[in-house]
Amino acid sequence: MSDTQTTVIARPSSTTRILLLLGRLVLGGIFVYAAYAKLRNPWMLFAMSLDSYRMLPAWIIAPIARLMPWVEMSLGVLLLAGWGLRWVGACASAMLVVFIGAMIHAQSRGLAIDCGCFGIGERLGPKTYLRDGLFVALAIAVTVGAFVTRRAQRVSA
Repeated sequence: MSDTQTTVIARPSSTTRILLLLGRLVLGGIFVYAAYAKLRNPWMLFAMSLDSYRMLPAWIIAPIARLMPWVEMSLGVLLLAGWGLRWVGACASAMLVVFIGAMIHAQSRGLAIDCGCFGIGERLGPKTYLRDGLFVALAIAVTVGAFVTRRAQRVSA
């Protein structure tokens, strides 16, 4: 008998690659649409949504309101292109976790405010939490899938 062990690492199946592709395209589309919805309105409206959360100092609201839609657009485009998917997915996941955490914090303080997720006019509520929770799950799935796929590619090469 031999003492050597062979480790078999399977390449990602075509189903896994297709699911990863679909996941990143959907997530990228969500980020691009969220950015577009904010950019088509004056930035001050988004700044008012941010300020309504009562979590940030006043001096940082305007820079975040001006920058965040562009960060979302960049993440969305990178997800759609599939470039740097592991790290872009991780950034998107972290961003969505922060967003949902801010919403839960606002709700726990009894604030009846707009989400600000896709522009103005959407109140925080169960539908918002469910939707954004699904976005978080999708982002985490895309990130994990990207890391697993990349690892399998490196091992098989």
